[in-house]
Parts: sequence; C-alpha cells; structure tokens
Amino acid sequence: MDIDRCIDILSGLDLFKGFTKTDLHQIFRSSKYRMQEYEKGQIIHLQNEICTSMDIILDGRVSVQKIDSEGNVLKITDFFGGDTLGANLIFSHRNSYPLTVAAASRTTALHMYKDLILELSQSNVSFLTGLMTVISDRTLVLTDKIDAISLKSIRQCIIDFLKYEQHHQNSSTIIMEVTKKELAERLGIQRTSLSRELNKMRREGLVEYNAGTITINNPCIF
Repeated sequence: MDIDRCIDILSGLDLFKGFTKTDLHQIFRSSKYRMQEYEKGQIIHLQNEICTSMDIILDGRVSVQKIDSEGNVLKITDFFGGDTLGANLIFSHRNSYPLTVAAASRTTALHMYKDLILELSQSNVSFLTGLMTVISDRTLVLTDKIDAISLKSIRQCIIDFLKYEQHHQNSSTIIMEVTKKELAERLGIQRTSLSRELNKMRREGLVEYNAGTITINNPCIF
C-alpha cells in the first residue's frame, strides 16, 4: 500500500480528524512509523512480546487469540480496517501483549512508534482526545468479550450459536459453514471441549450432527 492510499484511509478516521492531508503527508516524512503487509495466519505480535507501537489496521482483519500449551486457539475478538491496537499497552508499565495477535486475512498495518504518538498528542488536542477514546473503547471491548467467555457455559455458547443459525437459515437442520476448529475459535472454547459438549447433547437427544450439519431435535431449549 502506498503512502497516498494510507493517508486517504487515515483522513477518514476520528483519530486524525484534526489533520489535513498536507499535515498527514508531513507526518510520513519522519521515520517514526512502519507500514507492513501480513499474509493470512501470519503472527503480528506474540503473547508476552513488548509493545513498541500503536497499530492501525489499514486493510484486512486481525484476530486476538489465546493459544494454550496443546496448540488450541481460543479467539477473543477480531479487529478490522480502521481499528487500533496497542494504544492501551504502549504507555503502560506492563507493556507486553497479553494475547497473540495474528492476521486473519491479508492485512496491512501501520505501526506508529511512541515518539510519534507523543509528538502528535502534544501538537494536536483532537488527536489526544481521539487517542483517549480509542484506549477507553478498546479496553471495554476486550473486557466485555472476556466476561462473556468466562461467564457463559460451553453449552450456552453452543445454544446461542445454534439459535442464531436456526433463525438465519430458517431451518432446524443447520448447514455448517465452518469447521469444528473454526467454530471453537469463534466461541472462544477449546475444540475438544466443543466436541465433548456436542456429544453430551446428542446423548441427551437434543441434537444430531455429522460433518456438515447439526439438527436440533428439541427446539424447546432454544
């Protein structure tokens, strides 16, 4: 992605609403940033890696994940074009990533280093205000997601998914458009836990399933 395209994207973000395109071009004459493309599945930041930049997703989708000792991936949340990562870490005393950040699709990210963020915050009140908003909003998003995962039982997560798909597909036999692994990541649970709970639900006569479909036998619980 060239600088002109990057500036077009940034000028549409609330964080940079106080800057003209000329101002943004001036910013990119410094060496206090890095723009990089990532292929799908490529790690952007590893868990426990020190945060050295605030990242703006210019294009694509990024997944925040927890990877356990057995290699199971629990997806916490996704970020898309225009979203910002690392703003709540870069100025923290505990400035290491608590989770792994990976590209969920081909992604272009702008990495802004601390010196540049400080310069922009000191020279533009609008940027500083926007930065505080970004930090607050992202903290709430992750907190809500973690709370939702920790408070819901695995069965309730499955039921919520099936209820949505039943309504969306208008059928009690739900055609699965994702694999079990992908569904487990979406629900924020381990794949083995998902399979175990589905087996329990089948033994109880609530559902039947195969590789491609899940059929709801007892709609009363839904």
